This record gives sequence, C-alpha cells and structure tokens, in this order.
Amino acid sequence: MNFMRRNRELLLVHTAMNRVILDNPVNVMVTPQFYTLKKEPLPVKYAYQAKKIAPSLFEGLLEEGEHEYSVFQENDMWVFVAYNMEKILDFLASKGVESDNVGKLYFAQQALDSFTRPMSLNESEALVVMDEVLVVVPTMVLGEDEFPTSYFDNQFTPKQGVTVKSNKNPTESMVGDQQSWLLAGVFVLFAGMFFVEASRYQGGDASANEELETLYEAYPELASSYTRDDISQKYRTIDVNERKKREAIKSIGSMIFKGSTLTSLTVNEKGFTALFEYSNNDTSSRLKVLAKKKNFKVSEAKNSTLRMEGTL
Repeated sequence: MNFMRRNRELLLVHTAMNRVILDNPVNVMVTPQFYTLKKEPLPVKYAYQAKKIAPSLFEGLLEEGEHEYSVFQENDMWVFVAYNMEKILDFLASKGVESDNVGKLYFAQQALDSFTRPMSLNESEALVVMDEVLVVVPTMVLGEDEFPTSYFDNQFTPKQGVTVKSNKNPTESMVGDQQSWLLAGVFVLFAGMFFVEASRYQGGDASANEELETLYEAYPELASSYTRDDISQKYRTIDVNERKKREAIKSIGSMIFKGSTLTSLTVNEKGFTALFEYSNNDTSSRLKVLAKKKNFKVSEAKNSTLRMEGTL
C-alpha cells in the first residue's frame, strides 16, 4: 500500500494554484505558505524526543488554532514544522481536492535538495532556497527575467509524510501564521526595497517603483517608516528571546545521556521546566551536578524523576 501511495501523482499546493479536477487520488506537497518552520541543533537521537520540544519552540509565533508538528533531520539539524491540518484541507477543498482524495501530505522543505533553481508559482512569486530554507519570494527580488514554470514531478516525493484520514481526523505517519508570516513579509519587503532603491540610484526604470508600490499595497501597514522601525525593533526583541530559549534547550539537551531520559519540557517567555527520569542514584547525582553548574533549581518530582527549573 505504501508503494502505491508513493507512486500517486504529487500535487504542489500554493495559495495561487488553480482549481483542479482529479481523476485519481493524489499526494500533496504544501509550500511554506501553509506551515511555519524552525531549525535547531538539538543533542537528541530520536525524532520522538525532539517532537516533545516542538510546542515550546513555537510558543508565541503561531496564530490561533490547533497546530500539529512534524520533525525530521537535515544533516546535524532538527527541522520542526508547525501546521494546521484543518486549514490545509479546507484550502484543498476550495480547489477541488477533497480530503478523501489525499493520501499523504508533505512539506516542501522535505524536498529541499530537489529545488535546484527558482520555481515560478505565478507571475509575481517563486519558490527559492535561501540559507538552506525554502521560501516564497516576489520574483522581482531575484532579479531574473524568466523562471521555469515548473520542473516539479513525482521525483520530489519524500520518504516520509503525514497520512490524511479525513478532514476531522488526520494522523501522522512520520515521527515527526500570523506573526511568522508578518516577519517574512517584512524581510521580503526590505529586500524588495533594497533592490528597488539600488536600481533607482543606478538609473532604474519606473517599473521597479511600480513593483514597490504593489508590495506596499500588499502590506499597507509597512508603508510608514515609523511602522517598519517599530516592527524591526519588535523582532529584534523576539530574536533575543529566541536565543535565550535555544541556549536553555541546548543546556537541557546536554543532560540527555544513558540512564537519563527527558520526559517533559515546557518553555515560556520567563523560564522553563524540565522533567528527567533517571535509572539509578549515580545518574541522579550526575544530573544534579550538571544542573548546579547551570544554576538550575532541582527537586524530586516523583519516584526516579527530577524537576529542573530555570529562568530566561
């Protein structure tokens, strides 16, 4: 059955796609417009361990709604994907693809190596790999006249995906958005402004200015320099907080070793709480020593379990 599903047609799903008529069930791959992604170099061995940390990594970054998480590895990095299955299926239904006709759901980041050059999604947007992350950008930012309309086919199909059972009951087969999209919009707009301004000082034509105005229409709240400065400062603060979270998670990860198992990790803006199960007294003593070096508060939570707490 899995062999048959991997040989289904793979449909690339993006917000500007046309309505489709299906003759057979398909697998779908969604672009970054449908998920939020983070990468972390966590010292854990298995995906199920990394997945326990996922909700804390995305705290404060996701719009309201129920999100699910998928986790996979890229070299020495763990890739975390947050997505809202209900919204994805609702969008597919609006394009003529009912959930009953979807076998597997994949994320474009899983096929990173297959996107060897920019891929046009429509007249104004393209899929591009930037800093080992697949993103959607305005084509004007790339400074290219032409893009391949599509070189996408079944060869992009990853090894693992999410099995779609129904609109209300999806299940994952892989072990393992408004703030993040606003941030992406800010970066895209700033990049567009850079190229437009550069072309202006170098004698660029009026079409570049028209493209910039189009970007301002798409993000009217960013037309004011005061607004842009305020947003820039806001996300600088977010970046500092995220760095503190990553440092805390890295410290917690260094305490995972033979006989020590991280069973729970909760991270918020003020601090974190981690629960470790230990196999014997020697392991417990070692965990306490490591926690003391990091200035973490340690207490016995229950039999063979230590609670560690720290501030950010």
